[in-house]
Amino acid sequence: MNDPFHVMTKPTGAACNLACEYCYYLEKSDLYPKSGPASMDDATLERFISDYIDSQPTTEVQFAWQGGEPTLLGIGFFQKVIRLQEKHRGPKSVTNALQTNGTLLNPDWGHFLREHNFLVGISIDGPKNLHNRYRVDRGGRPTFDKVMRGWDILKKFEVEANTLTVINRSNAKHPLQVYHFLKSIGSTFLQFIPIVERLPDSRLAGSIDLGGPPRPEDGPIRIPVTPWSVRPREFGRFLISIFEEWVRKDVGTTYVQHFDSALAKWAGAPGGLCTFSEECGNGLALERNGDLYSCDHYVYPEYNLGNINKDNLSSLANSPRQQAFGSAKRTTLPETCLRCSYRFACNGDCPKHRFIPTGKGQPGISYLCPGLKSFFAHIDTPMREMTNLWHSGQPPARIMEKYRN
Repeated sequence: MNDPFHVMTKPTGAACNLACEYCYYLEKSDLYPKSGPASMDDATLERFISDYIDSQPTTEVQFAWQGGEPTLLGIGFFQKVIRLQEKHRGPKSVTNALQTNGTLLNPDWGHFLREHNFLVGISIDGPKNLHNRYRVDRGGRPTFDKVMRGWDILKKFEVEANTLTVINRSNAKHPLQVYHFLKSIGSTFLQFIPIVERLPDSRLAGSIDLGGPPRPEDGPIRIPVTPWSVRPREFGRFLISIFEEWVRKDVGTTYVQHFDSALAKWAGAPGGLCTFSEECGNGLALERNGDLYSCDHYVYPEYNLGNINKDNLSSLANSPRQQAFGSAKRTTLPETCLRCSYRFACNGDCPKHRFIPTGKGQPGISYLCPGLKSFFAHIDTPMREMTNLWHSGQPPARIMEKYRN
């Protein structure tokens, strides 16, 4: 039996009604001709749903829909999704998650998402002044008010929802402002995604290279990052500032993905962030025409595994090529990482971030390393204390009693 794998499905490809300045996926539209289909056609959709359900060894199959902006397809597309899932699920149960910018949500969407128990992630970068810095529409207009209307729709219809916040050069300077805002709107599950994108490599004129991962044959090369990329130490300070409040007030009531993942690591469990896993390769990306890629952040021609309309989804996901991609995260660690006290928690971070040279003949380390290392060092003692509480049968939230004092 093959291991379970996860597919991030992009039925609109890179199509989006926004033009966020830092978006790494808008450029992917150049991979496909403008004359091609604007969205996933019915045959590809059914092939994917059927194959994905059949390929999973688990009794619950989790679908994830992203973009671009998936709500551009309208409710009708997702009604079709529900019908096809019901047709092919057999004895298995099926769940759906939708990542959206929220600007197109209305009461009809709210009713549909609640009726079918979708988990919805809303992309929002903090209060108005911080969110609008980079998240603008095609006309360069701010989007905060439209996003908040979408969020209010989800709350009104009691749709299970969380927030995804991109940590960039601007909002990284205001950690508590971001944290307090997200809590104030009722978000209890917070994802913080650091934006790290390199400028185009001048050696690859005319190619799609913005934000591209380091090429193994070249070794680590210092290519400047974009002006909106978070600075490493600022990202570390961002996490530390929020952790200091969380550990005193919010353990057990507000779930911060980085903190939950860290606690799992200190307790000896795998953790929930793929960036910190020992190996990767189990999270793939499916484009609208059926092309399957090694990862959402590796949608480049050299990481195209094949097309599900020609090859079985499971055979592509479990191919030797994809297995090699996943194991390379572990086997290409430089000596610096192998000797690091926090390797167990970080595992070298995401491979696409490993472009900082460490020495002649050595692979690169993560651009975020200084910030991540300071964060892990800072939380080491409280994480050990929470782990001890858990092992003794007590809730980790009891740590707040000590740290409040």
